[in-house]
Amino acid sequence: MAGDAAVTVAARLDRLPPTRHTRKLITLLSLGGWFEFYDLFFTAYVAIGLFRADIYKPTTQGLFDLHGFASFVAAGFAGMFLGTLIFSRLSDRFGRRSIFTFALLWYSVGAFIMAFQQTPETIDFWRLIAGIGLGVELVNVDAYLSELVPKEQRGAAFAYNQCVMYTAVPIVAFLAWQLVPMNIFGLDGWRWVVIIGSVGAVFIWWIRLSLPESPRWLAQRGRAAEAERIVSEMEDHARAETGRDLPPAEAVAGETEHKTGAWTEMWNPTYRGRTIMLVVFQLIQTIGYYGFNSWVPALLVSQGVGVTKSLVYTFIIAIAAPVGPLIGYFFADRFERKWQIGWAALGMAAFGLLFAQQTTAAGVIICGLLVTLCANWFSFAFHAYQSELYPTRIRARAVGFVYSWSRFSAIFSGFIIAFFLRQYGTPGVFGFIAAAMIAVFIIVGFFGPAVTRRRLEAIAS
Repeated sequence: MAGDAAVTVAARLDRLPPTRHTRKLITLLSLGGWFEFYDLFFTAYVAIGLFRADIYKPTTQGLFDLHGFASFVAAGFAGMFLGTLIFSRLSDRFGRRSIFTFALLWYSVGAFIMAFQQTPETIDFWRLIAGIGLGVELVNVDAYLSELVPKEQRGAAFAYNQCVMYTAVPIVAFLAWQLVPMNIFGLDGWRWVVIIGSVGAVFIWWIRLSLPESPRWLAQRGRAAEAERIVSEMEDHARAETGRDLPPAEAVAGETEHKTGAWTEMWNPTYRGRTIMLVVFQLIQTIGYYGFNSWVPALLVSQGVGVTKSLVYTFIIAIAAPVGPLIGYFFADRFERKWQIGWAALGMAAFGLLFAQQTTAAGVIICGLLVTLCANWFSFAFHAYQSELYPTRIRARAVGFVYSWSRFSAIFSGFIIAFFLRQYGTPGVFGFIAAAMIAVFIIVGFFGPAVTRRRLEAIAS
């Protein structure tokens, strides 16, 4: 133990074997993120309810028509853009644990109020407010998770994290299937879907009580005693579970430096190329990822599938949501992360084009399942990847900055998809998506650094 105290917190964390204790911490973080995914994906499933209530229209009369469903999609992403761009730095300043709770409660209040609004303008406003909390939370969870987990387990940890969070998708799809066609106590069913998510998120406050602060963040802020206590507890759990002593900890060059992070640091020669690569990647990837997930029921309706059947098909497709990350759990750290992102993007392009050509229930469901599997492998891989490319002192603000451009892109991509849907139908939408995913493959595959099984501090240097 004396020797342990002389090496860095990061070095001690990265030599830990897989343990039930670490998995418990990942699970607690994931349950907080569960409600983020519930909200992100209810967009698609409440769409039909919003159409039936005559609040929104499936297409738009003009590029920024607030009465088109695209404005609802855009409002959520506008809020997430503000949250990730402006407020993600709070996590670097106040800590991962505190912001985990703050952002989730912010979302809960905004979503609850939104559920009782009557006009597109007020719904969009409160959707934007709730989106700010979502934007902060998603970035914070990524930073938090990457710093808690040893280097050999980061890919698997993100896969497990998103497997848990993606269970929200079939649940919200099932709730929408059952509730959207109904009116309960004078409230439309789509409102109940929103209320359930907002109220449920409040209970995640209790999860915070069992989560430690990020030891890496504490060490970076000079709070050595707190970091030491948390890492020692994790080491004790590892020794107790394995019955063996831990291997020697190995420091990497520069990891003992204590610098104050600044926004400008992501533009220095070390990180500038990564920042530009990730900004371009995020601007484009949203077109494919949310182009399918946010629009699939509306796309099915546009193909002549009835409202009830559309919700049934969507629910069946949604069941596959946790499966991509579940498979990835066993392979995520065996292959280079950037190529996992690239090949998953090409899979989304290919199966999306096939989806647009289907005329039978079996074809729609099978192709939809394959798009979903690829999309959700893509998701956990890139969430892990972007959090690995920066040092702890600027991780949240840097990830927040680059990730915010996916939210900025999503504000407009919804309107563009609505345009393609109106002018060219579902095949036009998926042709647009396929082009974006091919670009993603090129950007990440050829310009992104390798990260798998490397220390965060080594990648950062």
